[in-house]
Amino acid sequence: MSATYEKVSSNKAKLSFTVPAEQFEAAMQKAYLKNRGKINVPGFRRGKAPRKLIETMYGESVFYDDAFQLIFPDLYDEAVKENNLQVVDQPEVDVQEIGEGKDLVFSCEVFVRPDVTLGDYKGLTVNVTKQTVPDADIDARIEQDRKKVARQIDVEGALENGDTVKLNYMGTVDGVAFEGGTAENQTLTLGSGQFIPGFEEQMVGMNIGEEKDLNVTFPEKYHSEELAGKNAVFHVKVLSATRTELPKLDDDFAADASEYNTFAEYKDSIVKELNDRAAKNNEIAVENALVEKAVENASMDIPQAMINEQTNYLLREMQMRMAYQGLKMEDYLKYTGQTIEQLADMYKGEAEHRVKVELTLDAIRKAEGIEPTDEDVAKQIAEQAERMGQSVEDFEKTLTDEQRGYLRDTAAIQKVVDLMKQDCTVEEKKEEAAEEKAADAE
Repeated sequence: MSATYEKVSSNKAKLSFTVPAEQFEAAMQKAYLKNRGKINVPGFRRGKAPRKLIETMYGESVFYDDAFQLIFPDLYDEAVKENNLQVVDQPEVDVQEIGEGKDLVFSCEVFVRPDVTLGDYKGLTVNVTKQTVPDADIDARIEQDRKKVARQIDVEGALENGDTVKLNYMGTVDGVAFEGGTAENQTLTLGSGQFIPGFEEQMVGMNIGEEKDLNVTFPEKYHSEELAGKNAVFHVKVLSATRTELPKLDDDFAADASEYNTFAEYKDSIVKELNDRAAKNNEIAVENALVEKAVENASMDIPQAMINEQTNYLLREMQMRMAYQGLKMEDYLKYTGQTIEQLADMYKGEAEHRVKVELTLDAIRKAEGIEPTDEDVAKQIAEQAERMGQSVEDFEKTLTDEQRGYLRDTAAIQKVVDLMKQDCTVEEKKEEAAEEKAADAE
């Protein structure tokens, strides 16, 4: 057997094969032995008819397809491996010559990972909006910790918004009780908007043990059509109530909420935490901007099969996220009135961009001869273990060869990005950042 390789375009290869006649004849005989039991020939028990007789009755080509399939897979795989091709789609086969006593001559064209023509990827200038940590963010972060160590106290005076009340109530419309309008020992947080408009607001100022009639109007669009838009009276009685008491921002609070003994130390740690997070986000923003610029400067002809594969991957990711929430894909499509084809079309743009990023970074990696060291891979493993909440030792025990390969590739890509960062220029989008904040404020 002989095979030749030809590059048809930047994303397509052609493999041509010549299989000696005797090798094809052997495959024809195997095809006959495999199929003779399925062919009915008058005068012969099933499976006993001679090959020549079957070929006379049905034509010599009756065994061509099966004979070809016996030969093709191994020849094709060997040629792909020998020429180091990274195929991304099924081959398109063209048979030029086939028949008894003849060499089998055929070729196949197949899409491969495309060549990437890199543009500039070093010394790039990028514009990013840098995150800062305003005092409001620091105060909000401290308030989160404050609520975590808050305590609940019994309310003795008038009710306030935010109080959690236990109450009995009975609702009537035109003096007649209605279904679902009566409850005992009901829990309600005032200001939560859990009840119909006006109900919670009228309870503010009531005292424990007090009874009162609340006049409300059901919304025009209400789940119960019988009540929609109607006036109602709810007779309520306050049984008890609790209130969240937030601690003072002092040393005692710091000791309860953190590992620090003074509020000053605690606040400094919060400021550092938020600044470190902002710095990390700014670093990621620069990296993303550099990658986007390198992709924009590169050119490639991506086979549709690669985009389709990435689209299917994104759909599987979406399906897994929904499964964690207890939702099935078919139910989601029914709720949204979409088809799976429409959903796939929505993802095609993102899928194509992901493929471009992957191909560009891989091309830079090859152009620069970048390979990760054992230390680089160990760092990736440690970071992933931390994200999974496991020790490095335990996490490594669970890794498959495929997962190790993925982490190795991730380490290599990080080295590519680090290379791009070495001599880049970062300019801050000050004006756009101000405009965005103004828009958010509106």
